[in-house]
Amino acid sequence: MNTTPEHNQRMAKTTFAAVYPYYIKKVEAKGRTKAELLEVIEWLTGFDEPKLQKLIDEKANFEEFFKQAKLNPDADKITGLICGYRVEELLNPITRQVRYLDKLIDELAKGKKMEKILRS
Repeated sequence: MNTTPEHNQRMAKTTFAAVYPYYIKKVEAKGRTKAELLEVIEWLTGFDEPKLQKLIDEKANFEEFFKQAKLNPDADKITGLICGYRVEELLNPITRQVRYLDKLIDELAKGKKMEKILRS
C-alpha cells in the first residue's frame, strides 16, 4: 500500500517520547499495565526499560528509534488493519515498523492474550 512521502516523513520524524504517554494511557485505560506495554515494546524492538528511557530522554524520532532496534524476526507475522492501513502492505520500512508497534499496542488494549500478541 502506498502512503504519501509527506506521511512517511511525518511518521519518521515523530518522536517516540511524544507518543509514549498516549500508549501508556491507552493500555491502562483498558485495564492493561505499563509492564505489559514494556514487554510488547521489548519483544518488537529489543529495548529494555533503561534503553527505552534513554531514547525517550534523547527525544529520538521513530527513524532513529527503529534504526537502533533489533526488530524481532517474527515481526512480519504482524498483520491486519491499523489506522486505515493494512500493515503488511506498507512499503516504507519506518512507517511499517511504527504501524507494527501501533498494532501490537492496539491488540494489548483490546485484551488479546500476551501469547497471541507476541506471536508465540
